[in-house]
Amino acid sequence: MSFSSDIFRGERFAVLGLGRAGLPAAHALVAMGAEVTVWDDKPEARAQAEGLVVAEPVMAGLSALVISPGIPHRLPRAHPFAEAARAAGVPILTDADLLYRAVRASGSKARFAGITGTNGKSTTTALLAHILTVAGVPNAAGANLGTAALALPWLGDDGVYVLEMSSYMLERLAALRFDAAAMLNLSADHLDRHGDMAGYAAAKRQIFARQTAGDTAVVGVDDALSRAMADELTARVVRISEHDVPIAIGPTLPGAHNAQNVAAATALARALGVSDADIVAGIQTYAGLPHRLEKVATIGGVAWVNDSKATNADSTARALACYQRIVWIAGGTAKEGGIDTLTEFFPRVAHAYLIGRDAPMLAATLTRNGVAFTNVGTLEAAVSASAGYAATHPVDVVLLSPACASWDQFTGFPQRGDRFRALAQQLSGEGG
Repeated sequence: MSFSSDIFRGERFAVLGLGRAGLPAAHALVAMGAEVTVWDDKPEARAQAEGLVVAEPVMAGLSALVISPGIPHRLPRAHPFAEAARAAGVPILTDADLLYRAVRASGSKARFAGITGTNGKSTTTALLAHILTVAGVPNAAGANLGTAALALPWLGDDGVYVLEMSSYMLERLAALRFDAAAMLNLSADHLDRHGDMAGYAAAKRQIFARQTAGDTAVVGVDDALSRAMADELTARVVRISEHDVPIAIGPTLPGAHNAQNVAAATALARALGVSDADIVAGIQTYAGLPHRLEKVATIGGVAWVNDSKATNADSTARALACYQRIVWIAGGTAKEGGIDTLTEFFPRVAHAYLIGRDAPMLAATLTRNGVAFTNVGTLEAAVSASAGYAATHPVDVVLLSPACASWDQFTGFPQRGDRFRALAQQLSGEGG
C-alpha cells in the first residue's frame, strides 16, 4: 500500500529549495493530490524540477510554505519568501511535519521516533532502525539522514518512522508528535541560525513538543542545558550518559560517546516494545555509518580512520578520546572557538597535519599548547605526510577528524571523507 492520491487534495503548497529534501517533497505532495509550485534561487536547481510547476511563490491561499532545512526563515537573514510568508500568516513547515500529517490522514497509527542532538544523532538513528529491523518491526528511517521525510514509504499500524531531526527542521514543526524521542547532547553549533545557545536549545527542545505522559523522552544529561531540559518535560523521561554501561558492545561503536548512542537507541527501542535480546543482537550486528570513526585501511599495523563527520571540536573530542597515539588531520572552516576545548587530548597527538582555510587559527592553538604540527594545506598533502610519519614513528592511528566544516575545499563532509578513504586505500593497495 502507498499513500493515496487525495490526502492533500484541495491544498496548495509552495516548496522553496530543490535539493535533497525539497525536490522529493514537491513530488510527494503532487502525488498526494496537492497543487504545488516550486522555486529555487539557483537556475540549475530549477532545471531539475521536471514535471513540476516552477514559479516564485504567491502567498495568497497557500496552505504552507515548505522550506528546505538549510534556507533560513529568521536568522541570520530570512529568505525574502519566508518574510513574505510570515507577513501573510502562511505557516512555514518542514516536510517531516507533512509526513506525519499524511500518515495520520491515511488512517495509519504508525509510531514516530525522533533523534536529535549536536553529535551522535545519525549513528543513533541508523542503529535504532537496524535494531527494529532485527526485531522484525517494519520501519523507515530518514529525514536529516538519508531519505527525505516525504519520500519515505507508507507504513501500517505496526510500523515505526525513525527520523533524524536537525535543529533547522525542528524549529519548523507544527503537528508532529514523537511517541519516543531522544535529545542526545548540546554543544555550540549553528549559533548564526539560532542566535545563541538558548535559541539553539529551544530549537532542539521541539523534538519533545506535544508529547504526553504516555510518550518517552530520552535525554543525554552530560551537559547543563540538556539536564535542565530533562527536568521540564511532560513525557516519561529516561536520562542517559556517556558513562552508562551499554547493554552490549558493538564492533563499530567505539568510545564513550557511542556508549551514549547505544544507551539512547536501547531506551528508544525498549519504549517501542523491542526485547533486550533483539536489542543486543542489533547492536552486535550494526555495520556503522561512513565518515564516523570509519576504519578505512590498515597500513603497517596503523589504522586509518575516517571521521570526516566531525565538523566541530566537540565531535572531534569524542574521536581523540578513542586513541592513545594519534597522527591527526584537522582543518577546514572552523566553528566558533576553534579547537580551544580540545587541550586535554593534545598529549595524545604525536603530530598534526593541518588543512584548509582556518589552518592558521588551529596552528595558533597548537603552538600555544606545544603540539607538533605541519600546515600542509590540502588533504592529499596531509595523507602523504601522515603516511611518512606513521611509517617511522610509534602511533596507533592516522585520524581524519577535522573539527571544522568542509565547505572551503569540498562540497561537504561526505566528499572529504570519500577522498580520504580513497587516498588511504590507494596507499594500502586496497583501492580500485
